[in-house]
Amino acid sequence: MRFAIWQRWMTKTLFVCFAAFAVFAVACDNKPVEPVSTYTPELLPIPAGLEKLEPMAIPSGNPMTPEKVALGRQLFFDARLSVDGSRSCYSCHVCEKGLTDGLPKAIGPGNKTLARSSPTLWNIGYHKEYYWDGRSKSLEAQAKAAWQGGNMGAKDHEAEIVGKINAVAGYKAQFTKVFGKEADQDNIFQAIAAYERTIINGNDETPFDRWQVKGDQSAVSDQVKRGYEVFKSANCNKCHDGHLFTDQQFHNVGIGMDAPEDKLDKGRVAALKDLKDDDPEKLKWTGAFKTPTLRDVAKSAPYFHDGSAATLEEAVEIMTGGGKPNKFLDKANLKKANLTPAQKEDLIAFLKSLSTDKCNVTEPKLP
Repeated sequence: MRFAIWQRWMTKTLFVCFAAFAVFAVACDNKPVEPVSTYTPELLPIPAGLEKLEPMAIPSGNPMTPEKVALGRQLFFDARLSVDGSRSCYSCHVCEKGLTDGLPKAIGPGNKTLARSSPTLWNIGYHKEYYWDGRSKSLEAQAKAAWQGGNMGAKDHEAEIVGKINAVAGYKAQFTKVFGKEADQDNIFQAIAAYERTIINGNDETPFDRWQVKGDQSAVSDQVKRGYEVFKSANCNKCHDGHLFTDQQFHNVGIGMDAPEDKLDKGRVAALKDLKDDDPEKLKWTGAFKTPTLRDVAKSAPYFHDGSAATLEEAVEIMTGGGKPNKFLDKANLKKANLTPAQKEDLIAFLKSLSTDKCNVTEPKLP
């Protein structure tokens, strides 16, 4: 028994030492890459509150390694991936803004305003569909689409941008180490997706977690505790459910549905291109958007896919009021809650307890 324990300890110790050496070995342009030693499938930290979730789906074709995550972290912060060198992935997902950009709608190169707001990345590795309409089925595909599309403007310039990455000696060395070849249009986003899977929240990063997960009754106020009960009694947790605070489903809550027909954002239905006009599913998905997580929600104003609610109070008023009437409204899941002003204040206090005070999305040295 003692030998088996010693053997497991030695195996783990040797693995961590090897991983640290491997990251050090690809240090670039005399600028050391900050080591990442906790992001392998065996060591990926799973917060206590997330243990009951279905395990994070890591594609067999893109396994997690410390070296790959370290590389992806650099690329995530590197504006050289954008067409004009003005924007990185982090530009739309800032710690201080709840891993959004704090704007009503995202901004692309040349300060071009895009169609929708930037969603948060907290616990994104546990999601199964991406974008507000769910049109991407993997983190890898979503990252590449954002790169080619309006967020970074790389379409028709892919080869040129990849060439610039390969011209950086530090990147070339890392890609060769991690993938056995230079950077290309796929492995860049395999690395970024690997890093994004480490953006995890739900253990002790928020007052709520320290109360509910760690059992510290003093971590939140009595008002927060009352607000949590209001949250459940008003059935907010019907869609913002579980430790992720999202059902990952798509619902029409009426936001933006008063726009003229030629300017109407139809949401999920536009991503389901095979639906016939007379398909009942078309009614279900028209104007439907993915339920956003409530983690860090107090920092991520403005709210909804179009950024039309400027404050958390305004967003709460809309949702507890049963959404905005339209013929596609999801009445099965969204009903008016008759809350008193005091109950709404308690509810908002609870939502603020989901604010993260330990954001681990920090910039490394770039090659």
